[in-house]
Amino acid sequence: MRAVHFGAGNIGRGFIGSLLAASGYDVVFVDVNGQIVRLLKERGEYRVIVAGEQREEQWVRGVSALNSQTEREQVIAAIAAADLVTTAVGPHILPAIAPVIAAGLKQRLAARQAPLHVIACENMIGGTETLKQHVFAHLSEAEQQLAGESVGFLNCAVDRIVPNQTNDDPLAVTVEPFFEWAIETRNVIGAVPPIQGAHFVADLGPYIERKLFTVNTGHALAAYLGYLKQYETVQDAMKDSAIRADVEQALSESGAVLVKKHGWKADEHRAYIDTTIGRFMNPALSDDIIRVARSPIRKLGPNDRLVAPAVQYCALFGNVPHGLAKGIAALLRFDDDRDVEAAALQQTIAQHGIEGALRQYAGLESGHPLVAAVREEYGRMEKNKS
Repeated sequence: MRAVHFGAGNIGRGFIGSLLAASGYDVVFVDVNGQIVRLLKERGEYRVIVAGEQREEQWVRGVSALNSQTEREQVIAAIAAADLVTTAVGPHILPAIAPVIAAGLKQRLAARQAPLHVIACENMIGGTETLKQHVFAHLSEAEQQLAGESVGFLNCAVDRIVPNQTNDDPLAVTVEPFFEWAIETRNVIGAVPPIQGAHFVADLGPYIERKLFTVNTGHALAAYLGYLKQYETVQDAMKDSAIRADVEQALSESGAVLVKKHGWKADEHRAYIDTTIGRFMNPALSDDIIRVARSPIRKLGPNDRLVAPAVQYCALFGNVPHGLAKGIAALLRFDDDRDVEAAALQQTIAQHGIEGALRQYAGLESGHPLVAAVREEYGRMEKNKS
């Protein structure tokens, strides 16, 4: 079996690529990083360090790599012959890789190859469907029809903390022990692709929201509140009892939404929250706050990790979730000048105020009760200048 995986970064190597190799796939990484591609070609293996209570080393073998900029034809040929195509490139890169995937599908369809599954393992809702739309934009109507019959685009939800890191060995990558890869079977063509450790589900929606409203929500709270107190890592921030209490309150609020909407058992979801908080506090990891907090405009979106559960809480329970409101206020205080979105957000706040920013980016009208709560929390916050 062959898998073509776009993205040879830490998540690609430390999460998706390692699971695919363990499942028996010959993994071909596709990336623009010349050094990483060269080393993967030369070695055909790399090391994954699982940082839990005890450090465990795993070797991922039987891998190769192609440079998407200089070896485009080889990438196309690899897709044409693959059993599985996956990505871990970041949502904004999906449009950039769509043309070469489309070219690979064209070559494959001309040869009438066996069924192929495509899975975008991105930190977004409907990532694979988004990729499919970009890919289909490069196919004719006839090619789209053929692809619809033999190419299954499977949405998924992925979860593993892989922090920014610098290793002596450029290929080595450190990851946390916990991972979850839920894949929706709705668009499977033929047999479900064999992937060790993946969890195949009929309806991905509840799993996406559970992850988004728990892991992503809590991570964001820890990062934005930690930034205000000038902590450098999420782990440092979570040692602060006040921040930890705020994170727990917000996750209790988002958890109430999930339990109400999807029928999760309250005690089981509480255990999931506790596990998540334990992951944030893993002393073997060093998760940079600026990395976690980056792109605040995207994270302020109406369907994203803070505003979505807060709005739904208001609708379901008729009250304002003050923990989530505090998280939104802390996001609005994120002013790292190296982040383009942070700079744009601060400019919007300066010109149009909190209400204007929430209307523009979060879709919240000034009369929504959440706006007043966020404004009040924002007014209480002063970044620690000491």
